[in-house]
Amino acid sequence: MFEALSDKLKKVLKDLRGESRLTPEHLELAMREIRIALLEADVNFKVVKNFIERVKTKAVGADVMEGLNPGQQVVKIVNDELVEMLGGTSSRLLFTSKRPNSVMIVGLQGSGKTTSTGKLSKWLKENQNRTPLLLSVDVYRPAARDQLAVIGKAIGIPVFDGSGLNDPLELCRAARKHCEQLGFDTLMIDTAGRLHIDDALMDELRNIKAEMQPTETLFVADAMTGQDAVKSATEFHNQVGITGVILTKMDGDARGGAALSIKEVIGQPIKFVGVGEKYDALDPFYPDRIASRILGMGDVMSLIEKAQSEIDAKKAEEMQAKFERNEFTLEDFRDSLGQIKKLGSLQSVMSLLPGDMFKGMPKLTPEMSTQMEKQLKRTEAIIGSMTPGERDNHLIINISRRKRIARGSGTSVNEVNQMLQEYVQMKQMMKQMMGGGMLGGLGGKVAQRIAGIGGKKKNKAKKKKRR
Repeated sequence: MFEALSDKLKKVLKDLRGESRLTPEHLELAMREIRIALLEADVNFKVVKNFIERVKTKAVGADVMEGLNPGQQVVKIVNDELVEMLGGTSSRLLFTSKRPNSVMIVGLQGSGKTTSTGKLSKWLKENQNRTPLLLSVDVYRPAARDQLAVIGKAIGIPVFDGSGLNDPLELCRAARKHCEQLGFDTLMIDTAGRLHIDDALMDELRNIKAEMQPTETLFVADAMTGQDAVKSATEFHNQVGITGVILTKMDGDARGGAALSIKEVIGQPIKFVGVGEKYDALDPFYPDRIASRILGMGDVMSLIEKAQSEIDAKKAEEMQAKFERNEFTLEDFRDSLGQIKKLGSLQSVMSLLPGDMFKGMPKLTPEMSTQMEKQLKRTEAIIGSMTPGERDNHLIINISRRKRIARGSGTSVNEVNQMLQEYVQMKQMMKQMMGGGMLGGLGGKVAQRIAGIGGKKKNKAKKKKRR
């Protein structure tokens, strides 16, 4: 989402870092470029104005202008102010000791409200040990309650059907009683939406809120709608009162203006972001991590947390031990690829790493990422076509075996040869790393090799030299 903004800010701040002494002219030029970048990213113009004023006020201080690394200090100020603009600190959902706690999910139709209700319920169950019950009070949209029932079945969370009830308040009261009787501690209320804000909708939401006294009232905003999402959030907050925002479609190609504006405009934080269509694609919102990613400093903490939750730690230790004993087989190679795939697309993983790690490497485009993922699938198919004996000892794979493996995996003998060569090279590199080799060189070589970048030009250059 923030790619275009990130590229522009990184360029401006790189120029500042290169200055041994910072002058007011340097700072003014940088602030003008940052202002343009933020406005092009669809950030609210008042938010941009306040942001620039805060940065300039802090940056013109004597400690910064006369410091040894003034450019780096300005980068820190920009980072700190970005964090503040995004909300300051991560905001957790608040719950009380009473049972059940109610959570109201509100928003316009089409923003992803019902899906977000399911995603958040799943997250609460898995990460905060809550026992939620789902409830839809959308009695107007055809099949709205059926949609929530389908989601509930998919994520393994019960849904209160309220058969025979068609009044939102009656549904809420009946669901609350059901929670009290069966021990559910969280009632997730998926409210009705409209294509646009109207008085009838607001009256209904105010009545539900007065009846249920929810601990959280979360507004679901579609990040793709930019400042329209901010305007809608403002209207809902003024008329109903919201405690936070769930921003959906953060994995899309929107410019990021909603995420950068919403906290400062309405005064309520973004608490969660939707990062995909799957029911586990919901992440807590961390302003400091988002700011780091925008400025090209990566988000290593999110990557570590994702790795800890997705990768089997015991298997990882076993593989490391096999590397050290030089016993890493093709079967282990395939298992390691499966572990890596759990982290998501290569592009999403690379986006969480600091930009400095990839100096001198070509930028990973979506096309290159797709090509690399196809190569990984092809590798899995080739290994899958081998016998257990072949996976255990690659040295027995002669030409006739390679032909059979190629037929079984739908590839060519050349591709089988290439995969085996890469496997041997990887084993050698890992052995060197265990003995103090360099990881940076490995990353560049492997990424370029998989993407098929740079090889042909080098070969041509070698041929010319021979001639």
